[in-house]
Amino acid sequence: MDDKLGKIDHRIFEDLIQAKCGHERKEVLTGPRFGTDVSVIDLQGGMAMAVTSDPLSLIPSLGLEESAWLSVHLITNDMATTGFAPMYGQFILNLPATFSKEDFKTYWDYIHKFCTRLGVAITGGHTGFIEGQNSTIAGGGTFFTIAPRAQILTSSNAEPGDVILVTKQCAISSSSILAMSFPKTVRNKLGEEAYQEACGMFYQTSSLDDALTAVGKQNRYNEITAMHDVTEGGVMGAIYEMACASGNGAVVYNDQVPVGRIPDAVCRLFSIDPRYCVGAGSMIITCKKDKVPLIINRLNEADIPCCPVGEVKEKEAGIKVAENNKETDLIYPEEDPYWAAFFNACKKGWK
Repeated sequence: MDDKLGKIDHRIFEDLIQAKCGHERKEVLTGPRFGTDVSVIDLQGGMAMAVTSDPLSLIPSLGLEESAWLSVHLITNDMATTGFAPMYGQFILNLPATFSKEDFKTYWDYIHKFCTRLGVAITGGHTGFIEGQNSTIAGGGTFFTIAPRAQILTSSNAEPGDVILVTKQCAISSSSILAMSFPKTVRNKLGEEAYQEACGMFYQTSSLDDALTAVGKQNRYNEITAMHDVTEGGVMGAIYEMACASGNGAVVYNDQVPVGRIPDAVCRLFSIDPRYCVGAGSMIITCKKDKVPLIINRLNEADIPCCPVGEVKEKEAGIKVAENNKETDLIYPEEDPYWAAFFNACKKGWK
């Protein structure tokens, strides 16, 4: 098809996959759709099951604990967009043939540990060792949760007039992983303090608490219309995807997009734009305009920064970026710049 890295191009997805998804069942309320994090299946009796899948990470330069954390929490972030935590999980492990039994035990112990903390029961899967497997992707995982059908959110629920909020800051995962993968370079170029701060952001890559705080942990609130987690394409890509999933347009105010000092410094070092690169840990939230202060305050009380960055518009308005009183088209990134930055740094011999 092409040699781009990362997720499949959304036009290819729509042309080759979306229209060919096996037998049609009426109980599938939300199926495969560009910009939608989960599928939703009606279970009758007012209940439904949300399902989401993602690759598993195995990144030697990060470490086994950190790889297991990403494996569990990147799937969890997708489920978090429903407003509920995951309950059950399936894991398919396609491990390198050279992966030792000791390392496998360590990796799986961390998978078990993180799932236990989240309340996820591991219900099955498949484990194998593959000759020639040297990718940082070690298989895939699927999480499930069961919840009242009327309370399950999807990114397709955003409506014109909604305000778009972003939690935390851009490029949390990409800047922290780049710093941890190339420590000598980051220390030399940005200093020890910046390096330590970047590494310290790694465990902010979960957005489950963001989502559950927004919708309410003790009491369920109904101010949120939709959520979408920030993965490839960054904050800008996630907003674009949410607009497409909901059949709407959007405007993003560039000067309001939260680009923190450390992510900005790391991304500049690797020549990438933090607004458009992998940003796991941030959550895109939409809500009615009059509810913005309430939701921001709720998140701030939980020490989760949150700010408005734009609005959902009618589809005819298009998806725009506003800067200096001028609107231009928000161009969806065909390839997240993080991947090229990582491999280019490897080719340069950065340590």
